Amino acid sequence: MSRVLKPAFWDEATKTLGRRDRVLRKLIRAHPEIHLTRRNDPFTTLARAIVGQQISVKAAESVWQRFVATVAPGTRFTGRSRLDPHIVAAAEVLLLRQCGLSGRKVEYLRDLASHFASGALDPKAWRKMEDEALIEALVEVKGIGRWTAEMFLMFHELRADVLPVGDIGLQNAIALHYHDGERPTAEAMRDLAHAWRPYRSVATWYLWRSLDPVPVEY
Repeated sequence: MSRVLKPAFWDEATKTLGRRDRVLRKLIRAHPEIHLTRRNDPFTTLARAIVGQQISVKAAESVWQRFVATVAPGTRFTGRSRLDPHIVAAAEVLLLRQCGLSGRKVEYLRDLASHFASGALDPKAWRKMEDEALIEALVEVKGIGRWTAEMFLMFHELRADVLPVGDIGLQNAIALHYHDGERPTAEAMRDLAHAWRPYRSVATWYLWRSLDPVPVEY
């Protein structure tokens, strides 16, 4: 993991958070040499997120591999390969259903692909967009809610200051470390995280590590 290029803000973020918050200082020291990393291109990352909704990791991987074999036959698909949204947008519904996808997920994937193919979602324009504006653009896609959009901003776009107050893992970690086990409200989470600005993504990531030391790949 340490060989993978870390976000440019990471070292400054850990120094700042360590000075401001004693809980984070301990967590940062306990998990050295690991950090957020980008895994894939935007369309493939979001497609994979949709495929994996509400099913186990094992089942999601099986469906994903069948989906890839269907829309990119003959391709040796590695972790950093890219899917073509034009092909997914044009794929027949029945063909996609045969991959093990529900009718609703087929609808979501085709809508996502159409947004990319038409330019309604244009990654080249995202650098100039504020976090909230990009979240609003992403949730226009069927099947992408705020949580999925926030995870995408953190794990793919490497945005430094995202606070996913609806995330159960973050709620549990804050309850454990700051609230004597009591689940915090969204307002309480925002109040606590005010001191973490502009690195709330990094704080969130270390709090997740306190519950699960192995970083998830989004």
